[in-house]
Amino acid sequence: MAKITFENLAHSYLADPTSPEDYALKELNHDWVDGEAYALLGSSGCGKSTLLNIISGLLSPSQGRILFNDVDVTEAPTAERNIAQVFQFPVVYDTMTVRDNLAFLLRNRGADPTYVAQRVNQVAKMIGIEEELNRKARGLTADVKQKISLGRGMVREDVNALLFDEPLTVIDPHLKWELRTQLKALHHEFGHTMIYVTHDQTEALTFADKVVVMYDGRVVQMGTPEELFERPQHTFVGYFIGSPGMNVLGATVNDSSAMVAGHEIALGRSYGAPTGKVELGIRPEFVRISTEGPGLPARIRRVEDVGRHKIVRLEVGAEKLDAIVGEGVSVPADGAVVSFDPAAINIYSNDWRVAPKGEVAA
Repeated sequence: MAKITFENLAHSYLADPTSPEDYALKELNHDWVDGEAYALLGSSGCGKSTLLNIISGLLSPSQGRILFNDVDVTEAPTAERNIAQVFQFPVVYDTMTVRDNLAFLLRNRGADPTYVAQRVNQVAKMIGIEEELNRKARGLTADVKQKISLGRGMVREDVNALLFDEPLTVIDPHLKWELRTQLKALHHEFGHTMIYVTHDQTEALTFADKVVVMYDGRVVQMGTPEELFERPQHTFVGYFIGSPGMNVLGATVNDSSAMVAGHEIALGRSYGAPTGKVELGIRPEFVRISTEGPGLPARIRRVEDVGRHKIVRLEVGAEKLDAIVGEGVSVPADGAVVSFDPAAINIYSNDWRVAPKGEVAA
């Protein structure tokens, strides 16, 4: 297991990058704690696979260093980094049995046969393939083959880190939850440093201790699921986390009040007078709909009943707004007024969150 440190790390696929826009991975300075589980989350092309490949040694960064437990491994080949990696599509030896697939790495390293047998049985039990151990890998379903890949990644106990590159892509949806739960349990049991790349927020939020949200080659926030939900540090985080994502409305902010669509909203906290592109962020869960009282006049466009709650799509002036209401809550046909929970409001300037006065840094 290892603490992973990034010092001034950045990468460009161009031979002679001249501006930040030329970098697929923009400058990164972070310490990732030994034994924690991290998820790299973002849309396609955001830089998460580039970062994972630098960690694994498949890619040399254009600048900066990467350290494992304070030892510089920037130029070290993959074989010397003592990591295990599980890829998007299963990599198994079809002519071998499942047992031999799991034992392959340990046997190649000269491990004691008794230990190999014990460890293979232990891992097979963890991931639920005990009954498949004596079967050839050829002909097994894609999800079982991916379980074998996961097991091969976890069979070594001495690795610095386990890297997962969208490992559940080929898994049937009803099995994904089971495998995520198993991975989480394995992490708690063995304490490996785990890094999991995904574009699926559910996978990231249910797996990781810390979620690393990436956008346009940059880490825009690293935090717990609660922090990402309650205090998105960038509008992309608010948009990407949640279903539906955070509402972002153009605003003018002066101290503890904001003007949105020509109407004043009390913020409950003081933000000074932010400049640039100023926006108010509010999650649909904290939008209240009524027919009277203070708030913003709104027009209901449609109501989507998803069983456990309703998603109400509204318009406030020229702005679109989503609200989530309980299944038993009635929605007015017209004359709607929306209001926001002040404690759940976030203010943004040029897409970055503005901390209210007096807020204690996390």
